[in-house]
Amino acid sequence: MHTPADRSARPVNVSSLPNEYLSFRLGTVEYGIDILKVQEIRGYEQPTGIANAPDYLKGVLNLRGTIVPVMDLRVKLGMQQANFDNLTVTVILNLDKGPVGLVVDAVSDVIALVPEQIRPTPHFDGDVHADHILGLGTLGEPGQERMLLLLDIEKLLAQAPTARATPAAVEPAEEALA
Repeated sequence: MHTPADRSARPVNVSSLPNEYLSFRLGTVEYGIDILKVQEIRGYEQPTGIANAPDYLKGVLNLRGTIVPVMDLRVKLGMQQANFDNLTVTVILNLDKGPVGLVVDAVSDVIALVPEQIRPTPHFDGDVHADHILGLGTLGEPGQERMLLLLDIEKLLAQAPTARATPAAVEPAEEALA
């Protein structure tokens, strides 16, 4: 549910946002993360599990001598876990706190966005946590645009497990963006 027009969107300083994003898919929704945070993209391989880990932490990979935690981004966002197939990949990110792997349904492309293509994040009611969304990228011709949710991946991964979105909150957002 949106609030009145004067509070319908959070302001975004588009000049401070990255201009190239790695686009990927979770379900029917496309997301984008700053391409400069991407170290590599790998086909999915089963990580070594860790006992008593949160449900979104799939385990760890040994990446050329570096132990990398691997998270299922679908589960972190409160979405239903998907079956992994030949399109499923692990995106290895180089973050401030070290490398981390994110399991996503598929990687699409590297997309350059100009400031005019980035819309502010809508204001949601208190039940939807959207602090990790930088803005909405618009792609395509007018009337046939598609949306790309631009993520602040550091902020998303720093959120406590209890602060992540619930499936009930994600589904209406997915429908609104589809």
